[in-house]
Amino acid sequence: MMSNKRGVNDDFALLVADLYEAAGAFRRSGELIAAAQGQTQSRWQTLSVVSAEPTTVAQAARRLGVSRQNVQRVANDLQREGLVIFSDNPAHKGSPIVTLLPSGRTVLKRLTHAASLAHRAQLRQLEKLDPNLDLAAVRSVLQRLTQAVRSTEEL
Repeated sequence: MMSNKRGVNDDFALLVADLYEAAGAFRRSGELIAAAQGQTQSRWQTLSVVSAEPTTVAQAARRLGVSRQNVQRVANDLQREGLVIFSDNPAHKGSPIVTLLPSGRTVLKRLTHAASLAHRAQLRQLEKLDPNLDLAAVRSVLQRLTQAVRSTEEL
């Protein structure tokens, strides 16, 4: 049960610490998956963002929650490797559009497949630890928690 007391609730502080630890574990897992495919997680995330539709570097950075400069550096690397292409943006001359090339889509498919295998293995481990776990309920709690955090960002 949650506390209604003012101040930071110890259970909530521990939950936040657990979430950071889980995020770190997922980042390390993602880096290992990406490295096995000759990529980095930053490149993977950028490929993924531009795979849905052509987008600007600034839009990709906002979606990923990182700096525009970081995404620009990664996008430049991906362009040099022939995985994405930059094209003129009629709405903003200084902000070109990044489009995934077929070679980039192939790399992304390999990364996604490797991640799917890893996720299945992780889920099997989780089910061994808690066979009755309701993933939909966990996702719902995490989504509400994310909403709560975002709603207080400007306070």
